[in-house]
Amino acid sequence: MPDYKQFPLADTAEGLTEAEILGWRVQPGDEVQVNQIVVEVETAKAAVELPIPWAGVVTELLVEPGQTVEVGTPILTVDVDPQGAAPATPASNGAAQPAQAEEEMKPLVGYGSKTVVAKRRARTGGGGTPAPEPVAATAPPAEVPTPRGGYVPLAKPPVRKLAKELGVDLRELDGTADGGVITRDDVQRAAAAEPEAPGQQGSRERRVPIKGVRKATAQAMVASAFTAPHVTEFLTIDVTPMMELRQKLKVSPAFAGVKLTPLAFAAKAACLAMRRTPDINALWDGDNGEIVYKDYVHLGIAAATPRGLVVPKIRDAESMSLVELAGALEALTSTAREGKTPPADMLGGTFTITNVGVFGVDTGTPIINPGESAILAVGAIRDMPWVVEGELAVRKVMQLSLSFDHRVIDGQQGSEYLANVGALLSDPAVAMTY
Repeated sequence: MPDYKQFPLADTAEGLTEAEILGWRVQPGDEVQVNQIVVEVETAKAAVELPIPWAGVVTELLVEPGQTVEVGTPILTVDVDPQGAAPATPASNGAAQPAQAEEEMKPLVGYGSKTVVAKRRARTGGGGTPAPEPVAATAPPAEVPTPRGGYVPLAKPPVRKLAKELGVDLRELDGTADGGVITRDDVQRAAAAEPEAPGQQGSRERRVPIKGVRKATAQAMVASAFTAPHVTEFLTIDVTPMMELRQKLKVSPAFAGVKLTPLAFAAKAACLAMRRTPDINALWDGDNGEIVYKDYVHLGIAAATPRGLVVPKIRDAESMSLVELAGALEALTSTAREGKTPPADMLGGTFTITNVGVFGVDTGTPIINPGESAILAVGAIRDMPWVVEGELAVRKVMQLSLSFDHRVIDGQQGSEYLANVGALLSDPAVAMTY
């Protein structure tokens, strides 16, 4: 007899409650092996690929791409004993057929401890009685069941994305391609035929649900802005010596194959300056009535990605050399832009740097990340007039801004820290005194 198990959405990181299904790697009828990647989801932290803990044959995809579901919700059904499955036959004479296969299971190891009782959904056979679902052993069916009880004709991910952007319900369309598959032309024709909704301006407006990384970022920034009393200070510095040192180090054997950026210098300066102003790396714990001083720096780097702003961390950055920081930054930003940052790498930061200069911006007033007490914004480096030993000269100039939590950091401490970072970037030789 068939042995059906349902795979629940796993808790991929502490505190996550929901995720969006980005895309399926399998279809009904596909054979799967233990730990095979079957689905990609987007949580509030990052895009994550989920493996399945069993081998068998996929019988149902319970959630369509683009849907957001809660942790623990069954998203996939697998027959783990396909060789023992007997072919389904229509019900006759009103006889009831087996309706459900029930299995209690736990999520993947390391993905949380929630226990889910998964029940296979019954379908109605002849005579109005439940009938077992046949296992698809060849081509996938033309329709995929959804948790809401509807059916969506097949469509490729780019077509689903287009339909979402244009506000077209795929369930209302008949696909014109072979097998009833919906095409881009089908979606565009449907969009053109739909009447304009009140308040909309045709194709000049589009509505996108607030979810995933964007939703999490918005909630965190609002909470921070209205919880921590922000103070922001600014400093303009001459970084010509830093840029000259960078050119020398780039051809040094120690930095071979490493992308040495001004951000790496800023990261090193930020960590060094904390030795003189440790309050910058402290945390206000209002629940326990304490200020927590941390002797390690988990350095967050704000990164813009196609899915929104993420802040992955460099662990124990205070113990890294300049070349190690440069390598870690390169790996971190590359992984973030690909949307492959593990959720665990988003947690536990103590201080953040945001590089607004990469967008050609001089400075800003950044909002502190929750769980931290300060954030440093690094501006663009520009050729500007600067007074050097009483003479006007063209120099490489950068602006810095520091936002800090005034509950933890007084104005004197914040000013001293920003000045120390500026001194290290203006003259890297100052690092010898730290």
